[in-house]
Amino acid sequence: MEKKLTLKLDGAVIAQAKHYASRHENSLSGLVEAFFQQLTACPAAKTRQPHSPLVRELSGVISVQDIKNRKKDYTAYLTNKYA
Repeated sequence: MEKKLTLKLDGAVIAQAKHYASRHENSLSGLVEAFFQQLTACPAAKTRQPHSPLVRELSGVISVQDIKNRKKDYTAYLTNKYA
């Protein structure tokens, strides 16, 4: 059963979306419905993309503690620079 939905969006976004829908022989309502269907799809049905070799190689190179220390170091640098 179809229901009516009212959305408040920027006028330029609406115009762009209507143009996109027209080029793809679809309606704005059809685009929104497809988006919501994809957004709420069962997570188990989604396939997870494997990480690239570069991402796998770099994973774990920097520890969380290193990131925290780097933030403290940069904060101290900025404090000294602008003090």
